[in-house]
Amino acid sequence: MSDNSPKSAMGFYEFVGLAAAMFSLVALSIDAMLTALPQMGRDLGSLDPNENQLIIGIMLLGLGLGQLFYGPLSDSIGRKTPIYMGIFIYLAGCLICVLSTSMSMMLAGRLLQGLGVAGPRIVIVAIIRDQFEGNAMARVMSFIMTVFILIPALAPAIGQGIMILSSWRWIFGLFLAQALISLVWFYSRHPETLTPDRRRPYSLRRILRATAEVCRHRIAFGYTVVAGFVFGAFLGYLTSTQQIFDVVYGRGDQMPFYFAVLAMGLGAASLSNAKLVMRYGMIRLSAISLAIFCGLSIAFLIYAIAWDGAPPFAHFIIFCTVNFFFIGILFGNMAAAALEPMGHIAGVAAAVSGFITSVMSAILGMIIGQFFNGTVIPMIAGFAVMGCIAGLIMYWAERGRKTK
Repeated sequence: MSDNSPKSAMGFYEFVGLAAAMFSLVALSIDAMLTALPQMGRDLGSLDPNENQLIIGIMLLGLGLGQLFYGPLSDSIGRKTPIYMGIFIYLAGCLICVLSTSMSMMLAGRLLQGLGVAGPRIVIVAIIRDQFEGNAMARVMSFIMTVFILIPALAPAIGQGIMILSSWRWIFGLFLAQALISLVWFYSRHPETLTPDRRRPYSLRRILRATAEVCRHRIAFGYTVVAGFVFGAFLGYLTSTQQIFDVVYGRGDQMPFYFAVLAMGLGAASLSNAKLVMRYGMIRLSAISLAIFCGLSIAFLIYAIAWDGAPPFAHFIIFCTVNFFFIGILFGNMAAAALEPMGHIAGVAAAVSGFITSVMSAILGMIIGQFFNGTVIPMIAGFAVMGCIAGLIMYWAERGRKTK
């Protein structure tokens, strides 16, 4: 494929839909697997239920590692070709997963999926930064998150439906279909946003210089790490959610419904953020959201301990719904805040920021998940600890802004 393909003018809402489809490849590849994890573990010879969580975590690790490659490459050769490359690698990973006969083969395929999906995931952020900045970028990210959240909201139910009708291997057929649809849509409709005069040679020295610039910039680096802790807390929930619903509450068969309810809360938050961020600004809104998230997490942790780690199910759902609303506000704003001062190196900045955030969150999420002990305490403690650390780092970053 090449950029000589016919191009049509893409309106704002079509762009939001396309970007959401690209973003949701990651979410679909995680959430549609959740209900299938126990059966996959049994079929692949896994003896430890906590080992099944690695099917989620290893893909996120690949996602983080891949971003360091695609971001700088997109600054050098344009935005479109790296997306094509990533989707083809993702498709290869899907095929390995379909044919898996052991857990190690499955994890290899999932790692390849993560390395591939990093292409569309990170380059789309650079494309957004090519066209928007500041609060306007945060607004676009919020609209994208609102649309994108519909897919993970439905994904566990879709995965469960596939399991009822056939095998978990057909879930990977769903991934193949969405990847191909996104590829054709992007190829035929979206123009190249990085003109030749703005491209930079691909060199290790330039990448290292740009990486050093991002890491030395207090705002860019600070908000990148904040995002890592916030996402790490959320992934702690995501990796252990199937066990929480099944083991703690005995509601494994109802998990898709409640997962959708909680995911819709994230979507509602993103839609609210799209309006509120233009009035109050992403920094003030994020600070308030993070403070409430920390306070609620600490309070519910104490409450959960009083119930020996199994508070009433209705109370757990209410807590998650409210807290996820504030996580939803943070999702779009953290990425925008980290990239806002890095417009001149948007591709490599998005790569470095995405790499640090993804690797941090994947490792932290897997650690929290491995502490699962038949209660909700490890997950809630992850929320409280990661949220408080994120708040301190955000304070440190903003102190640097104010002292300049």
